[in-house]
Amino acid sequence: MRKLILLALLSVAPAYAAPKVDLKLHALFSDHMVLQSDLVAPVWGTAEPGEEVTVAIAGQKKSAKAGADGRWIVKLDPLKTGGPHELTVGGKITLKDVLVGEVWVCSGQSNMEMSVNSSNNAAEEKAKSGFPRIRLFTVPKKQADQPERDVVGSWKECGPDTVGGFSAVAYFFGRELNQKLGVPVGLIHTSWGGTPAEVWTSDRVLQSRPEFKNFVNFYAQRHEKYEKDLAKHKEDAEKAKAEGKPAPKAPNKPMKTSCLYNGMIAPLLPYAIKGAIWYQGESNAGNAKLYQTLFPSMIKNWRDDWGQGEFPFGFVQLANYYPRKDQPGDSNWAELRESQTMTLSLPKTGMAVIADIGDAKDIHPKNKQDVGNRLAAWAQSQVYGKDVVYSGPIYESLKLDGNRALVSFKHVAGGLVAKGDKLTGFAVAGEDRKFVWAEAKIEGDKVVVSCDQVAKPVSVRYAWADNPDCTLYNKEGFPASPFRTDAWDKKAAQ
Repeated sequence: MRKLILLALLSVAPAYAAPKVDLKLHALFSDHMVLQSDLVAPVWGTAEPGEEVTVAIAGQKKSAKAGADGRWIVKLDPLKTGGPHELTVGGKITLKDVLVGEVWVCSGQSNMEMSVNSSNNAAEEKAKSGFPRIRLFTVPKKQADQPERDVVGSWKECGPDTVGGFSAVAYFFGRELNQKLGVPVGLIHTSWGGTPAEVWTSDRVLQSRPEFKNFVNFYAQRHEKYEKDLAKHKEDAEKAKAEGKPAPKAPNKPMKTSCLYNGMIAPLLPYAIKGAIWYQGESNAGNAKLYQTLFPSMIKNWRDDWGQGEFPFGFVQLANYYPRKDQPGDSNWAELRESQTMTLSLPKTGMAVIADIGDAKDIHPKNKQDVGNRLAAWAQSQVYGKDVVYSGPIYESLKLDGNRALVSFKHVAGGLVAKGDKLTGFAVAGEDRKFVWAEAKIEGDKVVVSCDQVAKPVSVRYAWADNPDCTLYNKEGFPASPFRTDAWDKKAAQ
């Protein structure tokens, strides 16, 4: 009898069930979004486990079933440039004003973060920013110990009310592509000032090489010290409170390696993109040699994890900064620029040289228009196949002829030219490795360098300084990249 009563009670009692999971899209999918054209475009989100979700756009329908964890992903067949479209999901969500065009991720440290509001001619630039087919998405700053899956944010139509706080380099790059290619452009801005490349690189990659493990350990030790300092701060604060004194300042929490990869790159995966642009390096200038392997490893890391092959990756070489020196010498910033140039050995990479448009007194030069335009010239030529010059001269080879050094270049384009009365910024050294300023003349597509003080030059350097004198250009107005023909370390090159 007791069993019958229990069964009866169970039959009428409401069965306990987990709360229903509402159909939800990842934050990258919102009104005004841009989907990448001519590529498989993943769309994803969460729903009730086992729920069938159908995504429809431009006459195309694709379905997927949510897994046990409620996650689902649909992969749309390649779409053609155009719009606006409506994108419907599960018959419950409708996204309006969806464009199909070119999507670029824009990342780095403070010079990528620097806004249109802080750039040259900000008021004028904002006033004329009404480009409805450019769309903007800003990833909030977030550190994370493990890869995140979602972000907070939504796409905005570009205009005077939205562009002011957006990345200036990203906007000027996107504006140039939008105007020159005549296609919609989506810009995903994800940057954080003062950050080194190792925080934008996954733990898997940093653990893969011995030279990276060393600074992974350094970061871990620094964090350990922070935890100890924090514990002591709490004690000191309680003691100060008891004594009626003001609390001491709390220690600053240091970043961990991979924390921004986890919090600001991983959540974007696997959104279909055309490529990425990157402006960073100032925070790694103290260890330029390591950057020779770290930076290309980061690029490969992103490409591998995005899962859409070797997407184009354009980056900005460091600008000129610090007071100009009157004699040639060593330079951390020059070495970092060299490491950046070496990264061009990776396929589908490009570099904007800006050592001629920086500011000796400001690490954040306001001329972001030329930075964006030079990146866009690379993209037009190397990504979109337009017949435009996209690079200044880049060192190719050195031929020694008695007291003369003949330097050859790639990307001469219409020819080499000197900006100003004559070429300056060249230095030579003999076997003693002591550099002195040299005379330099353009002869055809070469620069001939010589100096009365150096009978037999061994090495040539150009614009090898924190704030170099940049005078060598091609006729199309692109500056030559700083270079050296030696690989001497600082101790030897005195």
